[in-house]
Amino acid sequence: MNTLTKMAQGLIGQLKPRALSTPAPEARALPAPVMQGGMPLRDALHQRQSLRAFRTDALSDQLLSDLLWAANGVNRPEVGGRTAPSAMNTQEVDIYVALSSGTYLYEPQAHALSLVASSDVRRVTGYQDFVDEAPLDLVYVANHSRMSMVPAAQRQLYAGMAAGAIAQNVYLFAAASGLATVLRAWIDRDALTDALNLSTDHQVLLSQTVGHPQA
Repeated sequence: MNTLTKMAQGLIGQLKPRALSTPAPEARALPAPVMQGGMPLRDALHQRQSLRAFRTDALSDQLLSDLLWAANGVNRPEVGGRTAPSAMNTQEVDIYVALSSGTYLYEPQAHALSLVASSDVRRVTGYQDFVDEAPLDLVYVANHSRMSMVPAAQRQLYAGMAAGAIAQNVYLFAAASGLATVLRAWIDRDALTDALNLSTDHQVLLSQTVGHPQA
């Protein structure tokens, strides 16, 4: 679907996910993430960039596992620490994983995916045409119910900072793994809220597309 069509559908509240040909499984196990090795940090920083042309083939389960762990997985199990910072450890930002086979919530403690929508939500994650067919769109959502210790006027700022840290982790992982990615804010937040069955405590912040780069 092209950008103009998406914008028109968004204006009339008709930007919707695609139905799946077969039901999505309720949960999706991930292999254990690889936590050591890879490209040196400074090399990854040198390679970090936004790319908007993706192949359509899916990421392998191992690559998806490693990517989600790098984004905001548990790196210090003894204290439940994560790879991305969160003010006062509220961990208010959730990662929703939009795949062609369904849409899932990443559960960092279990390092697993839980189904939230038995539909292909990728086209709803942004107005750009490439999001429809790229293999993976991540949606960063703030859960304000976890932020009771943060003044209401500052919650969006805190959540945005946390989402930015997660997104940069994804950028560096993509650079180190030869993947393409781009962070996006041009999205229909109302359509995504409906597609992901979010409550009034949730706020859609950003989306990030990831995939193998086109040659």
